[in-house]
Amino acid sequence: MKLIYSPCPNDTYIFHALVHHLIPGTPDFDVTYADIDITNGLAMNSESADIMKISYAALPWAHKDYVLLPCGGALGRGCGPLVLTKEETNPQNLTGKRIAVPSERSTAYLLFRLWAAQKVSGEMGEMIVMPFHEIMPAVRDGKVDAGLVIHEARFTYHEYNLHMLTDLGEWWEEDTGTPIPLGAIIAKRTLDVKSITNWIRASIYYAMENPKASLDYILEHAQEMSPEVAKSHIDLYVNEFSLNLGDTGYAAIEFLLGRAMEAELIPTMDLTDLRWGNGK
Repeated sequence: MKLIYSPCPNDTYIFHALVHHLIPGTPDFDVTYADIDITNGLAMNSESADIMKISYAALPWAHKDYVLLPCGGALGRGCGPLVLTKEETNPQNLTGKRIAVPSERSTAYLLFRLWAAQKVSGEMGEMIVMPFHEIMPAVRDGKVDAGLVIHEARFTYHEYNLHMLTDLGEWWEEDTGTPIPLGAIIAKRTLDVKSITNWIRASIYYAMENPKASLDYILEHAQEMSPEVAKSHIDLYVNEFSLNLGDTGYAAIEFLLGRAMEAELIPTMDLTDLRWGNGK
């Protein structure tokens, strides 16, 4: 079975037991590690993978062939993307500026565009897609005027002498009252979605009960990350929503995608379809 997810600590933590044959009754997995911009593009092709991690923002492009699973993803509070600049500034100064983003089909990008519609009066300049770990050096070196960062950048941007223009998570929670839907796990509609959901939940429970078991695997794939930063990353992105989206999680996803559709940032889709995988 083909499985694609990022090398980030929250993903390797969640899937460690599953892909290392520690969950009974599971098949062999052919694992590919890919940056979120790559997986968001692959989600448009049902031959890419059986199960994969994508941004919630990419669901409208994938929902024809894939179903959202109710577990394994990243959704929560206090875990939003950041907008960073080399010098202290204000949102109005982003008018006409070059912005580095990790993906134009990411939740981070949706949040950024929705925020900018409120806070930036003029049109921003070029949006430059680059791997998330290259964004902070690009801002530091003046290759771009600002960067939209995700993942462990929340803990490390000070090392690059950068300034936080805004925390999009804080803005979103204050503006909407809902948690932030970041990464989704999707599976082909033709598969046994219930079994896959049970396998992933079992893998998460194994990780929680055996926190040291996955450490070598996590650090092997983390990009020059200390064990302390990796743990902070996991603590932030793996939570109760990773085990079960529940009504609160689904409502947050519906709210985000509904607002993005109104702003014509994503294609339209039937939001009631989001809960399909929760009842199979």
